[in-house]
Amino acid sequence: MNQHVAMDGHSHHAHQHGHCMHPEPTATAPDTAAVQDRTVYTCPMHPQIRQMAPGHCPICGMALEPVLPALREDENPELADFQHRFWHTLPLSIAVTALAMAGHRVFPGGLPQQNWIELVLSSPVVLWAGWPFFVRALRSVRDRHPNMWTLIGLGVAAAYGYSVAATSAPALFPPGLAMHGRIGVYFEAAAVIISLTLLGQILELRARSQTSAAIKSLLGLAPKTARRIAADGSEEDIPLTHVHTGDVLRVRPGEKVPVDGVVLEGESAIDESMLTGEPMPVTKRPGDQVIGATMNAGGSLVVRSEKVGAQTMLSQIIQMVAQAQRSRAPMQKLADVVAGYFVTAVIAVAVLTLLGWGFYGPQPGWVYGLINAVAVLIIACPCALGLATPMSIMAATGRGATQGILFRDAAAIEELRKVDVLVVDKTGTLTEGKPAFHAVVAAPGGDEQEVLRLAASIDQGSEHPLARAIVAEAHARGLQLSRPAQFESSSGIGVRGVVEGKTIALGNTALMELEQVYWQPLAAGAETLRQEGASVMYVSADGHMLGMIAVADPVKLSTPEALAALREAGITVVMATGDGVTTAKSVADRLGIREFHGEVTPQDKLALVEKLQANGRIVAMAGDGINDSPALARANVGIAMGTGTDVAINSAYVTLVKGDLRGIARARLLSLATVRNMRQNLAFAFIYNALGIPLATGLLYPFTGQLLSPMVAALAMSLSSVSVISNALRLRATGRHGA
Repeated sequence: MNQHVAMDGHSHHAHQHGHCMHPEPTATAPDTAAVQDRTVYTCPMHPQIRQMAPGHCPICGMALEPVLPALREDENPELADFQHRFWHTLPLSIAVTALAMAGHRVFPGGLPQQNWIELVLSSPVVLWAGWPFFVRALRSVRDRHPNMWTLIGLGVAAAYGYSVAATSAPALFPPGLAMHGRIGVYFEAAAVIISLTLLGQILELRARSQTSAAIKSLLGLAPKTARRIAADGSEEDIPLTHVHTGDVLRVRPGEKVPVDGVVLEGESAIDESMLTGEPMPVTKRPGDQVIGATMNAGGSLVVRSEKVGAQTMLSQIIQMVAQAQRSRAPMQKLADVVAGYFVTAVIAVAVLTLLGWGFYGPQPGWVYGLINAVAVLIIACPCALGLATPMSIMAATGRGATQGILFRDAAAIEELRKVDVLVVDKTGTLTEGKPAFHAVVAAPGGDEQEVLRLAASIDQGSEHPLARAIVAEAHARGLQLSRPAQFESSSGIGVRGVVEGKTIALGNTALMELEQVYWQPLAAGAETLRQEGASVMYVSADGHMLGMIAVADPVKLSTPEALAALREAGITVVMATGDGVTTAKSVADRLGIREFHGEVTPQDKLALVEKLQANGRIVAMAGDGINDSPALARANVGIAMGTGTDVAINSAYVTLVKGDLRGIARARLLSLATVRNMRQNLAFAFIYNALGIPLATGLLYPFTGQLLSPMVAALAMSLSSVSVISNALRLRATGRHGA
């Protein structure tokens, strides 16, 4: 019997999940207590760093986060701390910057004690708000892993320290450095760098917190309690964590199945779409396997638990999502790759500047040397370098959002342009994801309208998705339906009832044989409909065959155009679906997809992605269901349909809001433009540093007699940032004419 015959409860999908996943020795049960008891922390950028307590990564300085989050947890304490520091000191940064930039205009002849006022305004920003950054900078030196924190710490410390010295002991500095009656200071630069860095960290921490949303959504799927039947027949509700292997449980209509197990008594339709992706509910009878967290839509079941805690399929999917997210090789941006060399080079240049001026410069040589060494550290402070990629990402994500494309982070944008294979789910991705009327065929001499009218009349009493599709089609055709005098649902085979005095039966071949209806003349036509991907139901009246009705999951209207655009871009499309091979083949043939895989489990999809990656392919995975989430997380770029489940969206790195695959081609064009823009921005930043550092060392002094003044340094830093921001904003026009 074909697995897609309507309401056929003996689908092989009821059995295939019981043995498809084997728990790893370190698997953690999907309950809050277990997660809390065995919390392991890791670095988002360096997954090899793992420890049993919170802390910071010794390589990049980033705060560690739990491998598996708790279902309920407070706001990230580091995020709360940074927000507190940022908002409480932002007014001070604005004030000191305004005073430094416009003080001499507002107060002609200069404001007495302006340096002291700037010192008072900037000190809380630098010493309190910036304290975590100095800690990270010192740790990077101690661990011998120079990074961007080293640069920020050095630059801010140099700017602030020099400015404090110039304010408290101006007599030590050459008179030539005086401007508007005072020695130039860098308080505003130090304060602004701290505020901008805090803002960047807040945005990054908010984005990173979303990576745990997929796992939290999965943790939330499991029911909190189970109804256990004791040996004496009494029943009680117990916490899910108290369920043991071999316990006998009752699952009532409308409840979730607590754990993986086998049906002992009862029959019911189970909605497994949240885990398998199949739109059709599957009827379970004694001996069939059930999966924890799936919904019991019909009758009452008695189930014996077979897998609990970390062994359940839901827990295995949680483990796969977590491991796939952590195993993602982070794309190191160019600024991060060169940071170690850049820091070393800047420090070396600053030291050489100090020594060169001290030994060989005009008197007072060591004062000039100190000033120029500090100028080198200040002008090398990576303002433009730090803005180069975030500004491009901000512009690109904003542009993508207007096109219905949501990127989670920079890595997704950078990686998407490299994709050469797209693995797509069928249900909800290529197709609409819900049953729709496909065809009605009357027996020889019969009337198709009458077949549909009687089928819809009897189905008015059913809540089954297939029934709703049939009734909706009858209403669309304006057919007059009759209220059934009797109605009976025979789980797994169909429905029966009395309409207008006739005994109507609607269901599969098993029901027709039970009703002793001769259905074989329509068998060939039914098989043709099944090959088109439809589920077939026979309709009989008083023991005579009237015809058959087919319901299918239709292909989205946008899918053919989307696949054509992807092929034109050189991307190979592979379909992987939990539906049967017959249905998969019919959809693949219709859409011209050469490689397809049917009857795949969540682990099979994950294995397919890993196999393609092992062959050197850059893989994108597009899906909409919970069963897609491990593969979405493991793929180089996971792409979720915005019309799908929250878990799929949270597991993916790109979300198509409208569930339209054409968005992938648009997203790829935006990816190409963004990476090109980031490279241009990094080039701007490096050019300014390459020009600014030699100037700061005083190389032009022999020719001009001038050193790099604070105003020139500030102007150079401003110009570099303005250039980067202006270039990034050009991305807002990307694809405006058809991308």
